[in-house]
Amino acid sequence: MSIAVLRAAWPLAALSLAVLPLLASPAMAATPLASDAFVPFTPPAGSSLGGESLSGLGGAETFDPVARAQLLAREMPLNWSGRYQSFGQSQAVNAELRLASVTPMGQMIDLRGELTLGGVTTPVQGNLNAESDQLDLLMLCQCEVAGLEPGGVFTGLQGLQLSGWQAPRLTNPGGRLDLRPVSSSSAGSSGGMGRAAGAAVRGLW
Repeated sequence: MSIAVLRAAWPLAALSLAVLPLLASPAMAATPLASDAFVPFTPPAGSSLGGESLSGLGGAETFDPVARAQLLAREMPLNWSGRYQSFGQSQAVNAELRLASVTPMGQMIDLRGELTLGGVTTPVQGNLNAESDQLDLLMLCQCEVAGLEPGGVFTGLQGLQLSGWQAPRLTNPGGRLDLRPVSSSSAGSSGGMGRAAGAAVRGLW
């Protein structure tokens, strides 16, 4: 065999020898090989990755929204008073909320009652989340009360204290409903619904 033929056959022979082990054992390609250069990771002192630091976080969540819903249903005031301010009008109107029933359902609280705005009373129904204090309050009448149109909803993140009116139309700017619980002392001294100063808006975080 000539030297030229040997030189031409040598790259093919080297390639076949390199591919042969992979064809004989396909699992070798998927199995990582041990390395003497591997160094195990050791967290530094005071790092949050240590077990002692993780134990300081309190472990599992201990808050029980179902128990809080039952507690709120027992202790929630039934009479609320305040004002409603439409973003499209400069004058605010008096607002009164009277709850007829407060029923816990899991971590949710079912609210039924009447809402009076500017002397007009309408039945309302809502849900209060005991874990997030999120409120959704619907008017059940097909009527316009103080500029509130059917199909809108009061939503808030501070329970019954502060909520915003979301209108069903984009042309309606909505409004702000600010309520405070009515105590027996304030109702007796004023002869009606006691009103407190408006609360600041609570942020999401």
